[in-house]
Amino acid sequence: MRATARKRVAIEPGSREARSRLAAMVTKLLEHWNLTTAEQAELLGLSSGSRSTLGRYRSGEPLADNRDLLDRAGHLLGIHKSLRILFPHDRDLAYRWMTKANRRLGARPVDVIVTHGFEGLLAVRRYLDFQRGA
Repeated sequence: MRATARKRVAIEPGSREARSRLAAMVTKLLEHWNLTTAEQAELLGLSSGSRSTLGRYRSGEPLADNRDLLDRAGHLLGIHKSLRILFPHDRDLAYRWMTKANRRLGARPVDVIVTHGFEGLLAVRRYLDFQRGA
């Protein structure tokens, strides 16, 4: 093992530390997608006026220990993974995809999720999984 290699430490999935890391990953992803604060809140299942909650997550506070929120975060990261697989040489397209009109979905993917909530999130994820043959 190289001297500079990090030692991996097991983290309990529902722990405060794991939820803090998840908050950091998801808020960074939502910013890469260039979503409005209201859209970011909607994708996480928060009220559209939850600026302070989003700000706390951005500053390192862990995601709430809430099944719906944690499931949404997992699906958003799954969408990101699919986009990176589908567009491996075009990171900009992978990040813009959520806000581009999609003929098959009938709207921008972010609008599908905002309009249909958790079911819209699942629909977008299933669509991408299908596209990549998963």
